[in-house]
Amino acid sequence: MGEYTFEKLKPADLDEILAIEEAAYSHPWSRGNFSDSFANGDTAWGLRNAASELVGYFFVMPVVDELHLLNFAIQVENQRQGLGRIMLRYLLDYARARHMDSVLLEVRQSNVRAIQIYLADGFQEIGRRKGYYPSANQTREDAIVMRRICG
Repeated sequence: MGEYTFEKLKPADLDEILAIEEAAYSHPWSRGNFSDSFANGDTAWGLRNAASELVGYFFVMPVVDELHLLNFAIQVENQRQGLGRIMLRYLLDYARARHMDSVLLEVRQSNVRAIQIYLADGFQEIGRRKGYYPSANQTREDAIVMRRICG
């Protein structure tokens, strides 16, 4: 990883998180969503480059023996460089270190690149949530529910 390091994020990092979130997603989480996530005790990890700039992050929530991936984003200008895979491996190591049996996530059905990355890393589709995500023109988009066993 050399030029990149992981660090646990805190509410003081919200401006950096929001800058990435708003550029990466058509329907981004709000500052309130992130603040609530921190207040609820969810854990956030960030990936920083050699200049200490935040280039990606993820938020997770443990539920009994399963880790739920709540949000995952890479700075738009740093996408397609393998950073998503690096972050995903860190996430899985984090889950294993906490003795989680699996990681669960939802992904937009239109997010083909993310789905490919998840499938390549051992996630499997286990269901769909109809109309889960807001989409363009007041419509809704299905979420694909995926799980990966940590063992």
